Amino acid sequence: MDDLARTDPEVAEAIRNETRRQGAQLELIASENFVSEAVLEALGTVFTNKYAEGYPGRRYYGGCEYADVVETLAIERLKQLFGCDHANVQPHSGAQANTAVYMTVCKPGDTILGMNLSHGGHLTHGHPLNFSGRLYNVVAYGVRKEDERIDYGAILDLARQHRPKVIVVGASAYPRTIDFVAVRRAADESGAVIMADIAHIAGLIAAGIHPSPIPHAEFVTSTTHKTLRGPRGGLVMCQEKWARELDKLVFPGIQGGPLVHVIAAKAVSFKEALAPEFKAYQRQIVANAATLAATLKGEGWRLVSGGTDNHLMLIDVFARGITGKVAEKALERAGITVNKNTIPYDTNSPMVASGIRVGTPALTTRGMKEKEMEEVGRLISRALAAVENESSLADIKRDVGKLCQQFPLYAARLQAYDRALSVVRGSTA
Repeated sequence: MDDLARTDPEVAEAIRNETRRQGAQLELIASENFVSEAVLEALGTVFTNKYAEGYPGRRYYGGCEYADVVETLAIERLKQLFGCDHANVQPHSGAQANTAVYMTVCKPGDTILGMNLSHGGHLTHGHPLNFSGRLYNVVAYGVRKEDERIDYGAILDLARQHRPKVIVVGASAYPRTIDFVAVRRAADESGAVIMADIAHIAGLIAAGIHPSPIPHAEFVTSTTHKTLRGPRGGLVMCQEKWARELDKLVFPGIQGGPLVHVIAAKAVSFKEALAPEFKAYQRQIVANAATLAATLKGEGWRLVSGGTDNHLMLIDVFARGITGKVAEKALERAGITVNKNTIPYDTNSPMVASGIRVGTPALTTRGMKEKEMEEVGRLISRALAAVENESSLADIKRDVGKLCQQFPLYAARLQAYDRALSVVRGSTA
């Protein structure tokens, strides 16, 4: 930070302030997490200088021998972690991982069957404003109205009727266990391949807490952050028969040079995920989510589908007359970070929404357990009951701060940032 503070104090200060914000607030966005210091170190290395188009042993540029080392480590560790035939660690994001799979299997205009975004799916699963909805004929499935769980019978019927090239299974806001066996049945009856997007539940699957799609899906995609607790990025795993075509579609199909510094950080995070303590960490994420859900229900809040099996839950705040937009802003003023989210059969627009999405990975990373989740649930409830009371929200924010101080985050890094900036300010005074 010393060089950055001297060269660009404005950016250095923004980094310092963001580090402070992350440590001083309760981060409950289900798709966010905190990486280790080792992952941060790998990200900020000279590998950012290196072009390495191609794959290990088959590069278009010279000087890639050490890029080959870190990419090979990432690939082999990922294969060990999930037990897959083939892995590609080059996708820059989950969206690009999904793009590569679609382009491996489909031509523009082909049919894909994916989960409705408003029912818990993802933009890249066929939303009309996304490339997936623009390039392909999308048939959407969702959850039943009566219990807000995936309707696997409807998936089977839709697959028989429309005979899609790809059935997409996975979600960004679905709190229940996914039945990959039922989706396999629909794929077999319609001649489709399966793309399982496990971006949210990858860590749980790696730890054996959620069923794995690897035995049932031709392709499995994921981000490397969220529950997997790595750097921001993507990956694809596939059956061996698809490996060559998939690799060609990642590079040169949709990407140029890979981000070698990010791949190095992915390798570090995969090694961390192979450690025995990672399983205990994932079990704690799920236990924390269950406790938080029970606390919120005890406070009188309705949860979509009645609760959670994984790391996240959806709170139907509109059931008590609050929009998701209002709830998100009020919680932010109380030092609690969440995101507004549509709920199944929502009557509000996505930018207003009837719910908020809440997840426990980031707080679990900080060391919080069931006792703290009970406190967090009460803090959320207090804030939602006082969305227009700034004095009450300020009181809650102070209580949030006290809780966060018990579980410091990046403390040494923040102190170093403060020192570097104070030196620069002193020299320019």
